[in-house]
Amino acid sequence: MKNPPANCARCPYKISDRLCREEQGKGPDSCPTANLQELTGQSLDEYRTHGDIHEFARQASIQESSGYGNRDQGYEQVRPVKSRIEEIIEFAERMKYRRLGLAFCIGLRKEAQAVEKLIGSRGFEMVTVLCKVGRSSKEIIGLDRADQIDSSSDEAMCNPIMQAMVLNREKTEFNILLGLCVGHDSLFFKYSEALCTVLAVKDRLLGHNPLAAVYTLDTYYRSLK
Repeated sequence: MKNPPANCARCPYKISDRLCREEQGKGPDSCPTANLQELTGQSLDEYRTHGDIHEFARQASIQESSGYGNRDQGYEQVRPVKSRIEEIIEFAERMKYRRLGLAFCIGLRKEAQAVEKLIGSRGFEMVTVLCKVGRSSKEIIGLDRADQIDSSSDEAMCNPIMQAMVLNREKTEFNILLGLCVGHDSLFFKYSEALCTVLAVKDRLLGHNPLAAVYTLDTYYRSLK
């Protein structure tokens, strides 16, 4: 009988008792650690056979642990000590990258300016490109005026494919996303030749803090349920 699809979000066991954390741990019927051991092997082969991926993963894990203080006092005493932008800068330094890409939304142009200045001051060469690059009409992707934000005149489309192509042409080593829309970020990931990270995501209503709705699902955002 085929096992149900992986659903780690519904695992009923506390962290210390889970199979993904302990060799003798427990897992539900949907547990991918228990059910998909062949994929564990395949994924580990990727780290073993690709030196660049191996080093990227190694440095990412080192960066993860360096984001916590009090590690010498035991797991219950660890505390976060670095913001995400600090970690992005440190990780790029660990990887010895010099040329970084920043793909940003025009609505976050002030934030992009600050980020470019900050990261650039750390010795990186920055290549930045905003979402409206190319000034192409939304009519090209089949929108009429009623589908635009402003229906009074022709509107330029967001072009994440071109954003990726610009950074590809400039041979950026690592790309940072800042505030791209849902779906536009997906296209950027698909077309970017360099590996990417996200500094911040787009959430127009919540000041780019989408977890605010998740944290208040039982109160102010209960209507979502």
